[in-house]
Amino acid sequence: MRDDDKMLDLPPVFGSGVVGVCDICGTRQAVVVLNKERFKLCVVDFLNKTWLKTTQKPGAPLPSYRSERIWFPSDTSKTGTSPGIVLTPTKATRHPGILVTPDVYGITTTLLDGAIRFAREGFEVLLPDVAKTDFVGFGHHLALRTGAHLRGGVIAPGRKVERMTSLYEDALVYLRARDLVDPAKTAVFGVSYGGSLALALAARDSRLTAVVLAYPMPVRPAELARLVTAPLLYVGGTSDRSSARARAQLDAAKTGARSPFQFEDISGARHGFLSRDLSAYDLRQAEQGWSLILAFLKQKLLPPPPKPPAAPPPKVVQAATVVDAKPAPVPSAAVTAGPVKPAPAA
Repeated sequence: MRDDDKMLDLPPVFGSGVVGVCDICGTRQAVVVLNKERFKLCVVDFLNKTWLKTTQKPGAPLPSYRSERIWFPSDTSKTGTSPGIVLTPTKATRHPGILVTPDVYGITTTLLDGAIRFAREGFEVLLPDVAKTDFVGFGHHLALRTGAHLRGGVIAPGRKVERMTSLYEDALVYLRARDLVDPAKTAVFGVSYGGSLALALAARDSRLTAVVLAYPMPVRPAELARLVTAPLLYVGGTSDRSSARARAQLDAAKTGARSPFQFEDISGARHGFLSRDLSAYDLRQAEQGWSLILAFLKQKLLPPPPKPPAAPPPKVVQAATVVDAKPAPVPSAAVTAGPVKPAPAA
């Protein structure tokens, strides 16, 4: 009996594991049986059960990404591990990785919106869940806010900010070690106070390929951006007073920076214009901002493949001149009619 034939006599138990062909991806492998819907799903589709419906036809394409909750090793945590969420493209190929640096509020709708957009474009995304990390609390919230509003900027060398930056360093190490992530192509993305933390991380990591800051808050020291070795993109609004100082810091630091800086100012946008749950949200401005961010990341992390060399021009073959060949004349001395007779004697 073939393995596929075992699917004809399934035990009526939800979650039975057999060998067969997955109804969704069409691959012959170990599958899980869903008794209610009579679906045979491989592991990838089983983890993405939320998008499946009973009306799904066998052989339908996989979703563009899948998500999973993970725990990555970190010395900053009391337990030695910290929680996070990973969004992985389902295409089985190596892809760039993007680390999202949340604020102390954790994984907000803005960060989820960005992570989903990145995953759909072929990036593997890691979002550390700092809201559920054991050492992050009100003191870190206070350190970020008071530094930005009362001390000229988020104090990067501060003890609490330093600990959060170390957490993100551990997350970046974990992201680069994942099986389908290209460690040579990684980026960091942060919004508002998370953008300040992303800048602090980028100043310490020289292996980054790109840095994206969406309306970040100012930092101390102001020259911190000069330590960034990867191309940097700043996206902000012209009506954003909170991030105006951060933009001025980046503008002053770009002359002595070790990498190029790119500034995109969206007309009329306020602080938080990417956040769907804030009053500053504007659909047109938000889509413009996300388009600029994705274009920058694709350019730096997903460059187009090199063009094949142009074919050499065809050689012009000249037709050979045909000359009528005539037989060479035969010398008369060489032609003899017969044997030569001696002359008669006198």
